[in-house]
Amino acid sequence: MKLAVIGLGYVGLPLARLFATKYNVIGFDINTSRVEELNSGIDKTLEVEQELLKKVLVAKSHAGSGLYCSADLADIQDCTVFIVTVPTPVDKSNRPDLTPLYKSSETVGKVLKRGDIVIYESTVYPGVTEDECVPVLERISGLKFNVDFFAGYSPERINPGDKEHTVEKILKVTAGSTPEIGKIVDDLYKSVITAGTHLAPTIKVAEAAKVIENSQRDINIAFVNELAKIFNLLGINTHDVLEAAGTKWNFLPFKPGLVGGHCIGVDPYYLAQKAQEVGYHPEIILAGRRLNDSMGEYVASQVVKLMIKKGITIKTAKVLILGITFKENCPDVRNTRIVDVLAALEDYGIQLDIYDPWADSDEVKHEYGYTIQKSIPETRYDAAVLGVAHAEFTNLDLKNIVAEHGVIYDVKGILGTKADARL
Repeated sequence: MKLAVIGLGYVGLPLARLFATKYNVIGFDINTSRVEELNSGIDKTLEVEQELLKKVLVAKSHAGSGLYCSADLADIQDCTVFIVTVPTPVDKSNRPDLTPLYKSSETVGKVLKRGDIVIYESTVYPGVTEDECVPVLERISGLKFNVDFFAGYSPERINPGDKEHTVEKILKVTAGSTPEIGKIVDDLYKSVITAGTHLAPTIKVAEAAKVIENSQRDINIAFVNELAKIFNLLGINTHDVLEAAGTKWNFLPFKPGLVGGHCIGVDPYYLAQKAQEVGYHPEIILAGRRLNDSMGEYVASQVVKLMIKKGITIKTAKVLILGITFKENCPDVRNTRIVDVLAALEDYGIQLDIYDPWADSDEVKHEYGYTIQKSIPETRYDAAVLGVAHAEFTNLDLKNIVAEHGVIYDVKGILGTKADARL
């Protein structure tokens, strides 16, 4: 087998690196600067350590195992297995945007040959692989599905920034368009995934299994977010309540917070879309999404109320936002909900500074229009909002950052008594 991994982001690169330890792998991406960066052994997403990446990198015309990254379609023409790892976002109306999948399927269709297998890893609603992607492959290649070429599905379970649960240590769900192809796909992943695999009976089952994983987490987080709102009105510390309740063996240890990222804050909309297409209105799924999407504005309103209580003039207030990535100790800013807090505070006329040692300044500026600081400005703020639990924030001397009668709001609940309030 010669493998092509299409898309070299947070999901594709770790997978390509892993497969390259045993197979001849071409990593394909349309971003030429990303390709050049990777071929020099640098990964700005920090998902693959430089030493591990350089260990598998090889020259363009290599014959054995190893990884070569390319933006040239000709370099993947002789591959026999294509693994698509492009993102599946939602649009401004929270409707699934399959554009990256369509485009990548067109790319693969141009080089597809008889006997080839196309495996999708992108999170989708049940039916996308066979009903949306396969027709594109057929149209572009002129080949017939399950006669000339075949499909597989193995949903990604990458946790960005997690150095413990790396791709090879996470059990992989697999599926194929025929039972025979399912076995081939399963064996392929089994050869590199030390945690093992689970072969699902159909591609639709595998697609459904992935999309409900994150929908379940979203609903559970929505529940504790609602509890946080209730307990705040009752004057009870939510984290103390969860700690007490967590002493029962079967209590689920979810915590309140902002729900962003490329999975949990997006995937439920994919499932909801498909449910509505078949005539069912998913009440619990969409209710959870509405509540979680409202948390940014809620945090901002709580910060403003605390400042008013302390006699701070809102229109002249300066607030420092600590962190803009969607999660801690990770440069990933995709679908970060910190921007909801920023937008709501700006509506009050508050002046904002953003400090994040992990985020890429150019990416934040391009995606959201905000300028971030790479060091804390030498000024005193009326309030500081700890939005992301980066390790660098746990030992900050907040007394030198926030004015004597200022507010410290801890979204993630990591500062303990150092904070005036937390979710």
